[in-house]
Amino acid sequence: MTVPQKRPAEDLTVTALDNRIAEEPALNGHSNGANGHAVSSLPTLDASKITITRADPNARTVPTEAEANSGNETICTDHMITVSWTAAKGWANPELKPYGPLSLMPTASVLHYATECFEGLKAFRGYDGKLRLFRPDCNAERMLMSTLRISLPGFDPKELEKLIEILMSVDGPKWLPKERAGSFLYIRPAVIGTQPQLGVQAPKEALLFITASFMPRMDLPEGGMKLHTNPEDMIRAWVGGFGYAKVGANYGPSLLATAEARSRGFGQILWLYGPEGYCTEAGASNFFMLWRTKEGQLQLVTAPLDDKLILDGVTRRSVVQLARERLAGELEVVERKYTIDEVLEADKEGRIVEAFAAGTAFFICPVSEIHHRGIDVKIPMGKEGKIGHYTAKLKGFVGDIMYGNEQHPWGVVIQEQE
Repeated sequence: MTVPQKRPAEDLTVTALDNRIAEEPALNGHSNGANGHAVSSLPTLDASKITITRADPNARTVPTEAEANSGNETICTDHMITVSWTAAKGWANPELKPYGPLSLMPTASVLHYATECFEGLKAFRGYDGKLRLFRPDCNAERMLMSTLRISLPGFDPKELEKLIEILMSVDGPKWLPKERAGSFLYIRPAVIGTQPQLGVQAPKEALLFITASFMPRMDLPEGGMKLHTNPEDMIRAWVGGFGYAKVGANYGPSLLATAEARSRGFGQILWLYGPEGYCTEAGASNFFMLWRTKEGQLQLVTAPLDDKLILDGVTRRSVVQLARERLAGELEVVERKYTIDEVLEADKEGRIVEAFAAGTAFFICPVSEIHHRGIDVKIPMGKEGKIGHYTAKLKGFVGDIMYGNEQHPWGVVIQEQE
C-alpha cells in the first residue's frame, strides 16, 4: 500500500482516514503503521477461527419470494455471523449461530451517536446451478473505509469476504436451492458501536454481524422509475461530509423527502447538489443519463467520485467498466459533474436517449421521468415502454455474470455445504 500523501493541516478528516488505513497491519503486511509508530499486536479479524452452532434445519421452512416479501419483517436465513471487538482485546473469534436478536444496552454508542455502517450485496443462484457472489471484494474494501470513517475498528477485508462465503456456504443450499435458478438473497454485513457509555467519543467496543435475507425485486417497476428532484431546503450529502461512506446517517434524514415524493406518485428523489443543481444520486442508487451531445456524440454520463460526494457503488463501477470495454465503439462513458439544467436543455432539444439508476437493491432500473420545479422530463423507455436498448444491454452484461451465463472473475463461486 502506498504511503498517504502529505495533506494540508486543515484536512483533518481525510488525513485521519488515510492514517487509519495505513495503520491497518493486515492491509500493509508489516508491524509498523504510519510515521513508524508501532501497530497493536491484538488479535485481528480471522475467519479461520470461526465456531459453528447450527440451527435445527427443520425448524423453519423456506418461503416463496412472494411470501417472504409480503409482510413488514425482513425474513432472514437460518444463521447469522457475529464477531465482537474491544479496544483492550481486539477481535474475538467469529461465531456462526442461529439467527436471532442482538443484545444492546440502552446507552450503546450506536443508539446515540450513529456509530454504524453497513454493506449490501447479493448471493445469486445461477442458471448453471452454482451459487455466486458478485464482486464481494469491492464491498469488503468499501466497508473497511466506512468503518474507519466513523471511528470503528479496522479489519482485513479478505477476512470479511471469507465470513460472507462461510455464511452462504451453510445457508445457500437450503435458502437458494438449485431449483430456484435466477433467484437471490440479500447479504447485510454491519458494524456497530456497542460501548454502553454516553459521551461523544470513538467506541471502545463494537460488533460486526452478517445476515442474509430475502429482498423484493425492484429493477423493473411498471412504467419505469419516476424521480422527483429534492426540495431546495434539503440535500442528501455534501462535499466534506460522508456521502461516500455507507453509514446509516446517510439514509434516515432522506426519508422525509422520499415519503413526500412518493405521495405525489414518484418512486425516488433525484438528489441535486449546490446552487448549480448538480445531479448526484437517485434515491440511494447511482444515476446515469444517456444522451447525445450537441455534436451528436452518444454519451453515458454519471457523477464523478473525486469530490467524495456520492457512493462508489459496485454496480456503478461495473457498469462503467463494462460500458467502456464492450460499448466503446457505440458510446463514450463520461464521469463528470453535470446539472439538472443540462438535463432540461437536452430534453428540450430532443437529445435524451435513456436514463437509469444502478445499485445493489434496484440493480439496473430504467428511469422514465424526472420532475423538477414544475417541469416534467419524459425519458424514452424502449419497446412497449419497458426498458431502453442500452439500459437492457448493460443490465444483461452484469446479470449474465451474476447468474453464471458468463464465466467471469467478478462472479465468485461458493463451495456449498450440502
